[in-house]
Amino acid sequence: MQLKGKVAIITGGSRGIGFQTAKIFSENGADVIISSKNLGQLKIAANQLKNTTPIAADIRNEKEVQNVIEETIKKFGKLDILINNAGIFPRIKQLHEISETEWNEVLDVNLSGQFRFTKFAIPYLQKTSGCIVNVSSDAGLKAYEGFNADAYSATKAALIVLTRCWALEYSKYKIRVNCICPGVVDTDMTKPFLKTEKDREFMDNDHPIGRIGTPEEVAKSILFLASSDSSWTTGAVLAVDGGQSIK
Repeated sequence: MQLKGKVAIITGGSRGIGFQTAKIFSENGADVIISSKNLGQLKIAANQLKNTTPIAADIRNEKEVQNVIEETIKKFGKLDILINNAGIFPRIKQLHEISETEWNEVLDVNLSGQFRFTKFAIPYLQKTSGCIVNVSSDAGLKAYEGFNADAYSATKAALIVLTRCWALEYSKYKIRVNCICPGVVDTDMTKPFLKTEKDREFMDNDHPIGRIGTPEEVAKSILFLASSDSSWTTGAVLAVDGGQSIK
Protein backbone atom coordinates (compact mmCIF):
# COMPACT_ATOMS: atom_id res chain seq x y z
CA MET A 1 0.00 0.00 0.00
CA GLN A 2 2.27 2.73 -1.30
CA LEU A 3 0.05 5.64 -0.23
CA LYS A 4 -1.36 4.31 3.04
CA GLY A 5 -2.31 7.20 5.31
CA LYS A 6 -1.90 9.81 2.56
CA VAL A 7 -4.53 12.37 1.56
CA ALA A 8 -4.66 13.31 -2.12
CA ILE A 9 -6.60 15.80 -4.21
CA ILE A 10 -7.05 14.94 -7.89
CA THR A 11 -8.47 17.60 -10.17
CA GLY A 12 -10.46 16.46 -13.18
CA GLY A 13 -11.04 13.27 -11.23
CA SER A 14 -14.41 12.16 -12.57
CA ARG A 15 -13.16 10.49 -15.77
CA GLY A 16 -10.18 9.53 -17.90
CA ILE A 17 -6.71 9.86 -16.42
CA GLY A 18 -8.04 11.56 -13.29
CA PHE A 19 -10.51 8.76 -12.54
CA GLN A 20 -7.92 6.03 -13.06
CA THR A 21 -5.47 7.92 -10.86
CA ALA A 22 -8.11 8.13 -8.12
CA LYS A 23 -8.72 4.40 -8.50
CA ILE A 24 -5.08 3.38 -8.22
CA PHE A 25 -4.49 5.83 -5.37
CA SER A 26 -7.43 4.50 -3.37
CA GLU A 27 -6.34 0.92 -4.05
CA ASN A 28 -2.94 1.88 -2.63
CA GLY A 29 -4.35 3.17 0.63
CA ALA A 30 -4.89 6.90 0.03
CA ASP A 31 -7.90 8.93 1.02
CA VAL A 32 -8.81 10.65 -2.22
CA ILE A 33 -10.69 13.83 -3.05
CA ILE A 34 -11.78 14.14 -6.67
CA SER A 35 -12.81 17.50 -8.04
CA SER A 36 -14.40 18.86 -11.22
CA LYS A 37 -17.20 21.29 -11.96
CA ASN A 38 -19.80 18.55 -12.58
CA LEU A 39 -21.02 17.24 -9.23
CA GLY A 40 -23.20 14.58 -10.86
CA GLN A 41 -20.26 13.03 -12.70
CA LEU A 42 -18.14 13.26 -9.56
CA LYS A 43 -20.71 11.36 -7.50
CA ILE A 44 -20.99 8.64 -10.13
CA ALA A 45 -17.19 8.30 -10.16
CA ALA A 46 -16.87 8.32 -6.37
CA ASN A 47 -19.50 5.59 -6.05
CA GLN A 48 -17.26 3.32 -8.14
CA LEU A 49 -14.24 3.90 -5.91
CA LYS A 50 -13.33 3.35 -2.28
CA ASN A 51 -12.09 6.01 0.12
CA THR A 52 -13.05 8.73 -2.38
CA THR A 53 -14.85 12.01 -1.68
CA PRO A 54 -16.31 14.21 -4.45
CA ILE A 55 -16.08 18.00 -4.08
CA ALA A 56 -17.30 20.07 -7.02
CA ALA A 57 -15.45 23.20 -8.09
CA ASP A 58 -15.00 25.23 -11.24
CA ILE A 59 -11.23 25.47 -11.59
CA ARG A 60 -11.71 29.00 -12.97
CA ASN A 61 -13.28 30.18 -9.71
CA GLU A 62 -10.79 31.02 -6.96
CA LYS A 63 -13.31 30.70 -4.11
CA GLU A 64 -14.50 27.30 -5.29
CA VAL A 65 -10.93 26.06 -5.61
CA GLN A 66 -10.12 27.34 -2.13
CA ASN A 67 -13.22 25.55 -0.81
CA VAL A 68 -11.92 22.19 -2.09
CA ILE A 69 -8.71 22.65 -0.11
CA GLU A 70 -10.54 23.84 3.01
CA GLU A 71 -13.07 20.99 2.92
CA THR A 72 -10.22 18.52 2.54
CA ILE A 73 -8.49 19.89 5.62
CA LYS A 74 -11.75 19.87 7.59
CA LYS A 75 -12.37 16.22 6.74
CA PHE A 76 -8.85 14.80 6.95
CA GLY A 77 -6.79 17.40 8.82
CA LYS A 78 -3.98 17.43 6.25
CA LEU A 79 -2.99 17.27 2.60
CA ASP A 80 -0.14 15.16 1.24
CA ILE A 81 -0.60 15.06 -2.54
CA LEU A 82 -1.98 17.35 -5.22
CA ILE A 83 -2.51 16.03 -8.75
CA ASN A 84 -3.09 18.93 -11.18
CA ASN A 85 -4.85 16.94 -13.87
CA ALA A 86 -7.86 19.02 -14.94
CA GLY A 87 -7.79 20.50 -18.41
CA ILE A 88 -9.64 21.09 -21.63
CA PHE A 89 -8.72 20.32 -25.22
CA PRO A 90 -10.08 22.94 -27.65
CA ARG A 91 -10.71 22.56 -31.34
CA ILE A 92 -7.43 22.48 -33.25
CA LYS A 93 -6.95 25.75 -35.06
CA GLN A 94 -4.13 27.83 -36.42
CA LEU A 95 -3.13 30.88 -34.42
CA HIS A 96 -4.88 33.39 -36.67
CA GLU A 97 -8.15 31.44 -36.32
CA ILE A 98 -8.28 31.43 -32.52
CA SER A 99 -10.54 34.01 -30.89
CA GLU A 100 -9.34 35.83 -27.81
CA THR A 101 -12.21 34.28 -25.86
CA GLU A 102 -11.08 30.77 -26.83
CA TRP A 103 -7.47 31.59 -26.04
CA ASN A 104 -8.30 32.98 -22.60
CA GLU A 105 -10.57 30.06 -21.69
CA VAL A 106 -7.85 27.49 -22.36
CA LEU A 107 -5.29 29.51 -20.40
CA ASP A 108 -7.71 29.96 -17.52
CA VAL A 109 -8.47 26.25 -17.19
CA ASN A 110 -5.18 24.61 -18.20
CA LEU A 111 -2.76 27.03 -16.59
CA SER A 112 -4.36 29.50 -14.20
CA GLY A 113 -6.46 26.68 -12.76
CA GLN A 114 -3.31 24.74 -11.86
CA PHE A 115 -1.93 27.92 -10.28
CA ARG A 116 -5.07 28.31 -8.15
CA PHE A 117 -5.04 24.79 -6.77
CA THR A 118 -1.30 24.88 -6.13
CA LYS A 119 -1.49 28.29 -4.45
CA PHE A 120 -4.02 27.14 -1.88
CA ALA A 121 -2.47 23.70 -1.40
CA ILE A 122 1.10 24.85 -0.72
CA PRO A 123 0.61 25.97 2.92
CA TYR A 124 -0.69 22.49 3.80
CA LEU A 125 1.86 20.63 1.70
CA GLN A 126 4.56 22.53 3.57
CA LYS A 127 3.35 20.91 6.79
CA THR A 128 3.48 17.37 5.39
CA SER A 129 6.47 17.71 3.03
CA GLY A 130 4.00 16.67 0.38
CA CYS A 131 4.18 16.45 -3.37
CA ILE A 132 2.59 17.78 -6.55
CA VAL A 133 2.28 16.03 -9.89
CA ASN A 134 1.34 18.22 -12.84
CA VAL A 135 -0.24 16.59 -15.88
CA SER A 136 1.12 18.32 -18.97
CA SER A 137 1.30 16.77 -22.46
CA ASP A 138 3.71 15.77 -25.19
CA ALA A 139 2.26 18.86 -26.91
CA GLY A 140 4.26 20.84 -24.37
CA LEU A 141 7.49 19.10 -25.38
CA LYS A 142 7.47 19.47 -29.15
CA ALA A 143 5.79 21.29 -32.01
CA TYR A 144 3.05 19.77 -34.13
CA GLU A 145 2.13 21.17 -37.53
CA GLY A 146 -1.30 22.79 -37.49
CA PHE A 147 -1.39 22.40 -33.73
CA ASN A 148 1.65 23.99 -32.17
CA ALA A 149 0.22 27.53 -32.27
CA ASP A 150 -2.82 26.46 -30.30
CA ALA A 151 -3.37 27.72 -26.76
CA TYR A 152 -3.33 24.11 -25.55
CA SER A 153 0.31 23.66 -26.47
CA ALA A 154 1.19 26.98 -24.87
CA THR A 155 -0.40 26.02 -21.55
CA LYS A 156 1.19 22.58 -21.48
CA ALA A 157 4.65 23.98 -22.20
CA ALA A 158 4.18 26.61 -19.50
CA LEU A 159 3.16 23.94 -16.99
CA ILE A 160 6.43 22.11 -17.61
CA VAL A 161 8.41 25.27 -16.79
CA LEU A 162 6.23 25.96 -13.74
CA THR A 163 6.94 22.43 -12.52
CA ARG A 164 10.65 23.20 -12.46
CA CYS A 165 10.12 26.63 -10.89
CA TRP A 166 7.88 25.27 -8.14
CA ALA A 167 10.23 22.34 -7.51
CA LEU A 168 13.12 24.73 -6.98
CA GLU A 169 11.15 27.27 -4.97
CA TYR A 170 9.60 24.79 -2.54
CA SER A 171 12.38 22.23 -2.19
CA LYS A 172 13.38 23.91 1.07
CA TYR A 173 10.08 22.65 2.48
CA LYS A 174 10.83 19.16 1.12
CA ILE A 175 7.89 19.51 -1.29
CA ARG A 176 8.51 17.55 -4.48
CA VAL A 177 7.01 18.81 -7.74
CA ASN A 178 7.10 16.67 -10.86
CA CYS A 179 5.37 16.52 -14.21
CA ILE A 180 4.17 13.89 -16.65
CA CYS A 181 3.61 14.43 -20.37
CA PRO A 182 1.17 11.90 -21.83
CA GLY A 183 0.80 11.34 -25.55
CA VAL A 184 -2.57 10.43 -27.03
CA VAL A 185 -4.54 8.43 -24.45
CA ASP A 186 -7.82 6.62 -25.00
CA THR A 187 -10.19 8.93 -23.08
CA ASP A 188 -13.36 10.92 -23.68
CA MET A 189 -11.17 13.88 -24.60
CA THR A 190 -9.59 12.05 -27.54
CA LYS A 191 -12.71 10.27 -28.82
CA PRO A 192 -13.45 13.00 -31.42
CA PHE A 193 -10.11 12.10 -33.06
CA LEU A 194 -10.73 8.33 -32.98
CA LYS A 195 -14.12 8.04 -34.66
CA THR A 196 -13.15 5.42 -37.23
CA GLU A 197 -10.84 2.43 -37.51
CA LYS A 198 -8.76 4.46 -39.94
CA ASP A 199 -8.43 7.25 -37.36
CA ARG A 200 -7.37 4.74 -34.73
CA GLU A 201 -4.87 3.05 -37.02
CA PHE A 202 -3.30 6.37 -37.96
CA MET A 203 -3.01 7.46 -34.33
CA ASP A 204 -1.60 4.09 -33.24
CA ASN A 205 1.01 4.17 -35.98
CA ASP A 206 1.95 7.74 -35.14
CA HIS A 207 3.39 6.50 -31.83
CA PRO A 208 6.73 4.66 -32.17
CA ILE A 209 5.61 1.98 -29.74
CA GLY A 210 2.72 1.21 -32.10
CA ARG A 211 -0.37 2.24 -30.15
CA ILE A 212 -1.96 4.99 -28.12
CA GLY A 213 -1.92 4.80 -24.34
CA THR A 214 -4.47 3.90 -21.69
CA PRO A 215 -5.50 5.97 -18.67
CA GLU A 216 -4.26 3.16 -16.42
CA GLU A 217 -0.73 3.41 -17.84
CA VAL A 218 -0.60 7.13 -17.16
CA ALA A 219 -2.06 6.68 -13.68
CA LYS A 220 0.70 4.22 -12.79
CA SER A 221 3.30 6.85 -13.71
CA ILE A 222 1.51 9.40 -11.51
CA LEU A 223 1.47 6.87 -8.67
CA PHE A 224 5.23 6.45 -8.95
CA LEU A 225 5.84 10.22 -8.76
CA ALA A 226 3.44 10.60 -5.83
CA SER A 227 4.90 7.73 -3.82
CA SER A 228 8.05 7.32 -1.76
CA ASP A 229 9.51 5.30 -4.65
CA SER A 230 10.42 8.69 -6.18
CA SER A 231 11.55 10.29 -2.92
CA TRP A 232 14.70 11.76 -4.52
CA THR A 233 12.94 13.02 -7.63
CA THR A 234 11.79 16.61 -8.04
CA GLY A 235 11.56 18.92 -11.04
CA ALA A 236 11.37 15.88 -13.33
CA VAL A 237 9.44 15.88 -16.60
CA LEU A 238 8.43 12.33 -17.55
CA ALA A 239 7.17 11.60 -21.07
CA VAL A 240 4.55 8.86 -20.97
CA ASP A 241 3.77 8.93 -24.67
CA GLY A 242 4.73 5.75 -26.48
CA GLY A 243 7.82 7.48 -27.82
CA GLN A 244 5.94 10.31 -29.51
CA SER A 245 8.12 13.09 -28.12
CA ILE A 246 11.38 11.54 -29.38
CA LYS A 247 10.32 11.51 -33.03
